[in-house]
Amino acid sequence: MEMTSHAVPLGVVVASVVAALLLKNYMSGGRFEGKEKIPDKTVIVTGANTGIGKETAKELARRGGRVILACRDLKRAEKAREEIVSETGNENVVVKQLDLASMASIRQFAKDVVATEPRVDILINNAGIMWCPKMLTEDGFEMQLGVNHMGHFLLTMLLLDKLKASAPSRIINVSSLAHVRGQINFDDLNSDKSYSAHMAYGQSKLANVLFTRELAKRLENTGVTVNSLHPGAVNTELARHISIFNSPVVRTLFSPVIWLLLKTSEQGAQTTLYCALASELEGVTGKYFSDCHEKEAAPQAQDDDAAKRLWDISEKWTKLA
Repeated sequence: MEMTSHAVPLGVVVASVVAALLLKNYMSGGRFEGKEKIPDKTVIVTGANTGIGKETAKELARRGGRVILACRDLKRAEKAREEIVSETGNENVVVKQLDLASMASIRQFAKDVVATEPRVDILINNAGIMWCPKMLTEDGFEMQLGVNHMGHFLLTMLLLDKLKASAPSRIINVSSLAHVRGQINFDDLNSDKSYSAHMAYGQSKLANVLFTRELAKRLENTGVTVNSLHPGAVNTELARHISIFNSPVVRTLFSPVIWLLLKTSEQGAQTTLYCALASELEGVTGKYFSDCHEKEAAPQAQDDDAAKRLWDISEKWTKLA
């Protein structure tokens, strides 16, 4: 009886591997290749104990900066600090407690920074929460809007004088491509009437871009620039509230797909680093970036009236006005 071979031809295997590697390289996005050093600069990175934030802080420490890890969980932040110091040799990395879900915590953090830090050259508003169940911050804000936008809005405003005094300085707001699907629901901004996790997330990420746009106008001729960015689809803890990703079985089954399609945290940090460090961005402000290139934000992210209206509400809700 003749035996039938089911072996896959070597050429097909090689072609499949090459195709997978090419796709992986494409999905990894752009890299920041600049050699800029920041030995005399102080950087604040929110949410720096894990994921993109930690990788961003690590690279900034490697380039000689004084890096402040602004984190809610001090234990995890100290562990991240030890890792960063060990890998970079830069001892000038410090941890300060910051809970973006608490206006009191934000005010205390800012008060400490203003009183003890001679300068703040770069503020990276990186921390975020995504697709969480309906929750409220300490001050009654819907959690995603409260942490992703309101918390960073208040933090930035409280540090603005220090940033101006340190000019030229930069503010970087980590947004998301999800802003494209976002809408600012002024009739139910706090999701009191109804709640959708993904719609609330899109709204908060759109708010990041609108905040950037309005702030850039208000900072003209101050030497302080502000830009927003999409880090890419990154395999981080940000997806902790998506149940399917919390299943060990699912993660094991889909690990090849996750590896193929999602960036690592180090890759996801590249556009943040580009916005924070690239010398060619000196004076560039109010823009949106992805994969280390300027991109056009969604039409609703270019709505000046919405940006101004959101600003006024944010001032009122955070008790700045």
